[in-house]
Amino acid sequence: MFFKPSYYRHPLFMQGLREMAPQAPGVAAWGLMTGVAMVKSGMGVFESVAMTLMVFAGSSQLAAIPLIVAGAPAWVILATAFCVNLRFVVFSLHLRPYLMHLPRWQRLVLGYLTADISYALFTRRFSQPSAQADQQTAQDAYLAGNDFLNWGSWMLASLLGIALANVIPTSWGLGFAGILCLLGIQCSLASSRMRILSSVVASVAAIAAYHLPLKLNIVVAIAAAVILCLTVERLRPQLLPLKPHTGPTAHE
Repeated sequence: MFFKPSYYRHPLFMQGLREMAPQAPGVAAWGLMTGVAMVKSGMGVFESVAMTLMVFAGSSQLAAIPLIVAGAPAWVILATAFCVNLRFVVFSLHLRPYLMHLPRWQRLVLGYLTADISYALFTRRFSQPSAQADQQTAQDAYLAGNDFLNWGSWMLASLLGIALANVIPTSWGLGFAGILCLLGIQCSLASSRMRILSSVVASVAAIAAYHLPLKLNIVVAIAAAVILCLTVERLRPQLLPLKPHTGPTAHE
């Protein structure tokens, strides 16, 4: 997808870049902090670079790092990273109708490149997928612009953090910029009662289980929000009142 010159020349590619630009400093600060944290936790430069390039998921990286340092079992590390990244399954299901016209390898590349912010900006601009070829090209070009700047900001800053880990003190609090960036995206995505409910439940559960070892409060928060929301979704049709009969229909 990203190797087609038509995408880079499309006006919506630059539009995607421009709309991602305000978020890029927060992404970069978070990536820089993650790079520093990996090296300062005891990971080697090679392992840190490999994790940055292959994983490309800041929240799961930061969740896995203290578990790796603490010598947690592999299943705990993998389960934590899996739970933290479950949201990408939802993203993929939502984006599937937009991208099914692309070859499989391009969809796999998009699965790697598309992150929270680019997903939020893309779905906000394009509320429905299009069946017309020119509109599909426009959507692809916009997403390419989003992903290009988001991925580039993260990678450059994270690799810089790895290179300068012994120079940049963790007391700078660079992670706070990333948290603010994610908080803004979280608020923009809380567009329904169910999403607001899941956010509140996950927050309360994470705080209540904060003292669990190995950062297991993250797993508890995700599990609590998913279970409760699935339960509410299942019970909601039964709780809705029947429509009152207002008169004869056309078939009567």
